[in-house]
Amino acid sequence: MTSSITSRAAGLGLTLETASAAAANYVPFVQEDDLLYISGQISRNNGQPAYLGRLGDNISDAEGTQAARLSALGVVAQIVAATGDRLERVARVVRLNVFIASTPAFSAHSTVANGASDVMVQIFGDAGRHARSAVGVASLPAGVAVEVEAVVALKSA
Repeated sequence: MTSSITSRAAGLGLTLETASAAAANYVPFVQEDDLLYISGQISRNNGQPAYLGRLGDNISDAEGTQAARLSALGVVAQIVAATGDRLERVARVVRLNVFIASTPAFSAHSTVANGASDVMVQIFGDAGRHARSAVGVASLPAGVAVEVEAVVALKSA
């Protein structure tokens, strides 16, 4: 019997939305050999962009962390779409890149990015531990505070 990513997330009290379609001329994910490259996922709530603004301005650190969690759940939704919701296909979350819209004075990027990292470890356990960058940027699509992209290693189908 196979375990589903969706059921694992639900058991942790996490809700996955349907994987977002591409918003422009790109695809949500690409699989090349055993690597799955997931395009940037913005924070969404009920399909709508959530947590609009910048850290250090109108978004608190706690709200930024929640935005990172939602963005990471978007990444997980893309993993579900790519794997047919099969948890055993995920060998490891290799890398997360967390982009944080912030003021120049903001410096808690790593703390905010932990919201995304925590989701990966909650759902995938040790296979969810990953390398990561947390980068401050001037703005992000739809005016959101956080966007997360990922590289995931898969096991053969």
